[in-house]
Amino acid sequence: MKDSLYAIDRGNYPLPSYIARCAQLAMCLEVSASPKPGNIDRHNDYEDTRYEHFLASATGIYPVIEEVSSETKGIGRFIRNAVTESARWQRGGNTHFGAFILLMPLAMAAGEILQEDEPFTIQQLVECAYRIVKNTDTSDSVNFYSCFEAAAVKVNPADEFDLQNQEAIDELNEKDMSLYKLMDIARGYDLIANEWVTGFKRCANCAEIIIDGMNGNLNPKVKTDINDVTVYAFLKTLAENEDTFISTKYDDETATYVSGQAKLIFGEIYKTNEDFNTILPLIKKLDEELLERKINPGSTADIVIAGLFISLLAGVRF
Repeated sequence: MKDSLYAIDRGNYPLPSYIARCAQLAMCLEVSASPKPGNIDRHNDYEDTRYEHFLASATGIYPVIEEVSSETKGIGRFIRNAVTESARWQRGGNTHFGAFILLMPLAMAAGEILQEDEPFTIQQLVECAYRIVKNTDTSDSVNFYSCFEAAAVKVNPADEFDLQNQEAIDELNEKDMSLYKLMDIARGYDLIANEWVTGFKRCANCAEIIIDGMNGNLNPKVKTDINDVTVYAFLKTLAENEDTFISTKYDDETATYVSGQAKLIFGEIYKTNEDFNTILPLIKKLDEELLERKINPGSTADIVIAGLFISLLAGVRF
């Protein structure tokens, strides 16, 4: 991870407002980016979930992000509040659940790290977020469990706790099971949980890809266009990590196949040493295939949202 220093430019607005706007914009930029293989974007919808549902969700959670950035505890409650606000503003189901799990600790960390308007490093930000999630408690777990029905989230059964069973709440209290410990149980089969317990490294790496891209420092060469840089970051993240949202909805074999296709696309451009734009037809072809098969790399999208959020906090503009 790089140790570059970044300074924020929030004008005369309070820090929580700045952080909340960065989070909103990150969600809007991710869902707008196209072509983003298999996921909803400004050109493609699913039958029950549309592009507009994601925009409504991003808009509706503003007060939650604003509030969480002024707090030091209560991550589970803020995830639950974000799910509630998202559902209040749209009827498209689970739009940003995984993103909320990443954004809440990162926004809380931003509120702490950026308080004095001093330059910061991405390393400092994610280390603070990691410290915050390690200090979660049982109340965070109970609030987190209450999200699943409201968010209409499909999950794998945990080794010790049935996420669909309300009786598990009693067991959480009996075993003093913090939300961090729950994420640790799921780390092997859930990419978002793995981010919590490994220090948000993929989120940080994605942010650095976006910052490099907008500064014209990516190889293969990508023009400094926020859409193309976001698509690049999405594809690279997918190539390097099997998407556990696909594993849960389908199976591990399908997730392996999708990441393998992303790797092949990157291999092609490195092999030919050509411009990123030359592989756009290959990306579009994979996008069409995944959309037809209703295979959406949702966990990858969540990582990209977090990466965009961090890069916007660091001053990326377009």
